[in-house]
Parts: sequence; C-alpha cells; structure tokens
Amino acid sequence: MLSSSIVRAHRLLSGSALLGVLAGGAVAAALAAAAPPVPAADAPPAALSLSLPQAVELALAANRTLAAARLARPIAGANLAVAGERPNPDLLLEKLRETPHEAATLSLPIETAGKRDRRIAAAQADAASGEAEIARAAAATRNQVRRAFFALLAAQRRAAEEQASLELAERAAGAARARFEAGAAPRLDALQTELAAAQASNDAESARGLLAAARSQLDSLLDRPPQAAIAALGELATGAVPATETAIAGALAGSADLALLDRRIAGQRAKVALARAQQVPNPVVQGAITHGAEPEFEWGWRAGLTVTLPIFTSHRAEVEVEQATLAQLVAEREASAVQIAGAVAAAVAQAAVAQRQALRFRDEILPHALEVESLAEDSYRAGETGLVALLQVLQSTRDLRLRAVQAGLDFQVALADLEQALGAPLP
Repeated sequence: MLSSSIVRAHRLLSGSALLGVLAGGAVAAALAAAAPPVPAADAPPAALSLSLPQAVELALAANRTLAAARLARPIAGANLAVAGERPNPDLLLEKLRETPHEAATLSLPIETAGKRDRRIAAAQADAASGEAEIARAAAATRNQVRRAFFALLAAQRRAAEEQASLELAERAAGAARARFEAGAAPRLDALQTELAAAQASNDAESARGLLAAARSQLDSLLDRPPQAAIAALGELATGAVPATETAIAGALAGSADLALLDRRIAGQRAKVALARAQQVPNPVVQGAITHGAEPEFEWGWRAGLTVTLPIFTSHRAEVEVEQATLAQLVAEREASAVQIAGAVAAAVAQAAVAQRQALRFRDEILPHALEVESLAEDSYRAGETGLVALLQVLQSTRDLRLRAVQAGLDFQVALADLEQALGAPLP
C-alpha cells in the first residue's frame, strides 16, 4: 500500500498538465541518461534481505550473548561428574616406639542414606535449570530481533516516504520556477516551494540516519559488522493477535520464565532431600596391619568403625534453610503466574487496538488521502487552485503516510510486548 501510494504521488505531478512546467526535470533526466554508467567495482554490495523468521533463525545461531549462555552446558556436565564422585580412602602409616612398632591403617568412609544419588539428582536439576536459562535467553534474543527487525522495516518505509516527498518537492519547486520565469506565477510560489524542498531534504537526511541506526542494531544481534548491508522484508500492518484466554493459557504452559522457576523448584526439592540425607552420619571403616610386637607376634591386625555422634550438630538448620528456600520459590512461581496472566491480558488489549489503527490507516485513511490528492491535482490542472494549495495537500498526504508507518510500527511493538509477556514465540 505504501509503495503504491508513492508511485501514485509521482504520477500526480507528472500528468499532462504539468509536462510543460516540468521541462527542467526532463532535461535533468536526459543529462542523467547521457552520463557514463558507474563502474561495477564501485557499486555498493547487495543488501542481505531477510524475513523475520530468517532473522530469528540467524540470530539463534550466531548471537554472541546466546552463545555465551550455552557455555553453561559443559559446566553443568562437569558439576554432574563432581556430584557422582565417591569419597577416597585414607592410608595412615605409623612408626611407633611401643609395640607394635609399625602399623598401616586404611580408612574408608561409607556414604549412607543415598547421599551420592541425591547429589546427582541435585546436579541434574541444576543442569535442567541451566537449560531453562538458555531457553529464556533464546526467548529474549528472539524478542530483541523482532523489535530490531520491525524497527528497520519501519525505518526503510520512512526513508522511502521521505525520499518520495523530497522528489515531489524538488519537482514542484522546478515547476514553480518555470511558471515564475514564464510570468504565470508570483515569486512567492517559487520561494515557498524552494523552502518546502529544503525542509524535505532535511527530513530525508534524518530518515536515512534513523535507517542507519536501525540497521546497526539488527546487525549487532545477528553478529554482523555494524552498517553491514541488510534489508527487512515484510509488512508492518500484518500479524495475528490471539484471544486473551488463549494467550494466557499459552503463557502459563510455555513461558520460559515459569519453566525456569519450575526447574529451580525441582532442584530445590533435590537439595532438601540431600540436606536431610546429610543428617545421617557416615561411618568410617578402618582396617590396620601391625608389625613388630615380638615376642607376642610379628604380624597382627586390627579393625575399627568410626561413627560421628550427632550430639552438638544435627544439620537440622541446613534442612530448614533448604525448606524455606523451597517455599520461597513456590511462592515466587505463584506470584509470577499471576503477574504473567495480567501482563498478557494487557498486552493483548494493546495489540488489538494497535492492529485496528494500523489496518484503518492501510484500508481507509490512505486510500481517502490519495483520492483527496487526486482531486487536488485535478483542481490545479483546471486552474481552480494554485501551487501552494497543491503543496499543502501533498504535505498532508505525506504526513498521513508517515503516520501510517508509525501506526504499523506501534502494532509490531505491541506484538513484541505481547511476545515478551508470553515468554514464548507468538504463534
């Protein structure tokens, strides 16, 4: 719709009634056609054109922040290996003055109450929490790419509209100069159109600056050099807004934040079980070989069992700490579910309003604006209005086209807010 409106605007000022006054533009076009072509080596590189799914896929594969988050996987694997380690035996070698004069004692701690299994279970739960962290980082990266992608798409559309407005203003200025030189229009028309062209040039330059900034932001998310040639493909006014009930149910079932809390709760339950197992003492089995107790014996042995008596320290406080932490995580999960449901409902309402506004601009306001523009051109062709009136209509149409771009961007930002509240990709 926006590209067709630009073509229509060009046609308005290139009708048969304006061919005479735009002769200067024709001469400039002829000179441009006669100019030597730019060498292929000096041509800028072709832009990488991406749709939103392609940009998201590229970011999930190349984003450095997400790559750093994935480095937690080998750490989790190493922690799992540490949790599965068994205690080492102790060897005591003695040289004594009394009999027996020599002794070698081997002590082996024996873990009871399934401590090793519970350590492994806690490490596995921590690894699952790490995977949930990675999933949440991926969701955040996906949301950032969505925002940057549509910011670039809007900047492209805005730059195109401003460039079209600049070309219209320059052609109108040329027409006013031609009419003034022919004595058919006052100098005021020429001055006003030149002023409008200068302002349009400033607006176009500002739009190009915003386009460069938006391109850099998306390039950084895709791990590309800043200002690398890239173009966003798509439409601003497209996208589906789910029903409130469906969105809330999807958020409660697939939210990365809730999934992370669920993994942390499972890990904390494993830590509670491990803390309870730590209350059971570990016996230490000892076996010794002795030598040098003549005349009673030359070689002997002895065995022993050491058990820590839980008199002063029973590790009950550690169990209470882990249980309190578990209760806190459960409460945080319940509070997060309520907050997510409220945020999703608000985001759905905002996205629905933004969608209606974007579609109204696309389907109603812009077609009517183009009709007004056509009527203004016909009136100027018939001599019923002056050039200033035509410029005012063109300026009003330009403003509406830019507002349509902003309405489309607002709709996409609302969808990004909804996706962030969902904690999962939009369907």
